[in-house]
Amino acid sequence: MDPLEGRHLRVGIISPYSFETPGGVQLHIRDFAQQLLKRGHQVQVLAPGRRTSDMPLWVQTTGSSFSVPYNGSVANLSYFGSAGRVTRQWVRQGRFDILHLHEPEVPSLSHKPLIKGFLQSPCVATFHASFDTYPLAMRLTQPYLRSRLSGISQAICVSRSAMQTAQHILTDRTNTQIIPNGIDAGFFRDAAPKPAWQGRPGAPTIGFLGRMKEDRKGFRILAQAAPTILDAVPDARFLCAGDGEAEGRRMLEEIDPGLLSHVTFLGRISDDDKAAFYHSLTAYVAPQTGGESFGIVLTEAMAAGCPIVASDLQAFRDVSEEGTRARLFTNGDPMDCARAVLELIGQDDTRRDLSRLGQERALDYDWDHVAEQVLEVYAQALAEEAPGGRGWNPLKKHFGK
Repeated sequence: MDPLEGRHLRVGIISPYSFETPGGVQLHIRDFAQQLLKRGHQVQVLAPGRRTSDMPLWVQTTGSSFSVPYNGSVANLSYFGSAGRVTRQWVRQGRFDILHLHEPEVPSLSHKPLIKGFLQSPCVATFHASFDTYPLAMRLTQPYLRSRLSGISQAICVSRSAMQTAQHILTDRTNTQIIPNGIDAGFFRDAAPKPAWQGRPGAPTIGFLGRMKEDRKGFRILAQAAPTILDAVPDARFLCAGDGEAEGRRMLEEIDPGLLSHVTFLGRISDDDKAAFYHSLTAYVAPQTGGESFGIVLTEAMAAGCPIVASDLQAFRDVSEEGTRARLFTNGDPMDCARAVLELIGQDDTRRDLSRLGQERALDYDWDHVAEQVLEVYAQALAEEAPGGRGWNPLKKHFGK
């Protein structure tokens, strides 16, 4: 069923973060834009930073960005100088039927069109962020943010955790619903393993994917669990993908220099290699300690049929349905992480069951399903009453009808 009844839209999407450095929000925007294009819609994306050779032509950039610590990571934003003028000019020239802002509470491009009286088309916003402790800066600016975000027609939160954060800054008048991030379940399901990454009986491969220098990604937890795992399974091997090899090596040397001989650092890997990575593992470990509003890595691994051990963050409990689709351990506890890993790699039947259950669960997050939910939100936004009392009509804006 097509929520738009065959209508093709011009959609403008604004990212608060630069596409120069990969991140969950940017990848979500990229993949969703591709879904819109596949359905015949026109899409343009605006992001901070500079263009790179691998960016699609439909991504436009402001030419500059600055880095700031944000929610346990480093965000590349654009806010000062000409950022507002450039963003609003891009919106005016785009003549979009729908303007879709991601994380408009962040001081970056997504915040700039929300000037009273500026928006000429419905505005949908997606909220991704989840905080373990609600930030002081957001508490202090909450009245301002509530006023600024009041022009949003419809709000999407990617998880319950994200909704708990967004409710502080959205008014009761804003229709808000949870729609998760999407994945291409078939892409991960159909990938083939890499023989060099596969384990064998008595020599399992245990995987980690994430930025190792960020504490919230939990590499240190897995590193601290590794000696206990290796005591029980001396030939186990750890495959670690993502940025931060130098920091990862330093952590291992601090804990036990002998760990280095059991760890292979893969660096940043392509999407194709990531799918092969999940297929090659005996178990995937997600030891994140906080700041995760959605478990995209869990859904990808599940789609590939990879058994998972994950910390018991709320986001991971939601995706794993309270641990029925993955093995959970106490957040921040290396010994409990080691226990869960050893239980899983030692039980062939359990791994097979989790593989099947995970693939079933991953279908809930497939883009075919998720994109339809977002298009339904677009349809609701277009049907809403405009401030002047008339419904939004995309034809009127372009043709004066």
